[in-house]
Amino acid sequence: MRFSARTRAIAGVVLISALLVLYFVFAGIRAVALLSSGSVIPVLMGVAMLVLPLLGAWALLRELWFGKEATRLADRLDDAGRMPEEEVDVSPTGRPDREQAEAAFPKYRAEAEAEPESWQAWMRLGIVYDACGDRKRARGAIRQAIRLERNEIRR
Repeated sequence: MRFSARTRAIAGVVLISALLVLYFVFAGIRAVALLSSGSVIPVLMGVAMLVLPLLGAWALLRELWFGKEATRLADRLDDAGRMPEEEVDVSPTGRPDREQAEAAFPKYRAEAEAEPESWQAWMRLGIVYDACGDRKRARGAIRQAIRLERNEIRR
């Protein structure tokens, strides 16, 4: 049986998230043990061991929300037939061809600059950045698309 890329990605996220939650639980148990010791240094370590998993849980929830929203917007684009059409060849190592990637950006960057309030333009730009391996700019563009789409709903 062959699973889609989306199904494999979701399974990976579920597995990693479950392992991270398991780590948080064990760190919490150890933190409580340190807090109950009564000595200053172990108590401080116990506090740190409680704070760090809480920060980790917050980051995990934030990333899961980002993934859910990005997928929802990508599905909306796909349903409207507005997904980017350019394909970028990848090398045997899995890296995109840099020249092709650079050639794909201007069209979508110009679209986002021409329509700065269009979540669709920003999402398309983010998808192209992601497909070309520029994760930092992809996440920024997709975050902008999510913000704009949420503002559009509120109006």
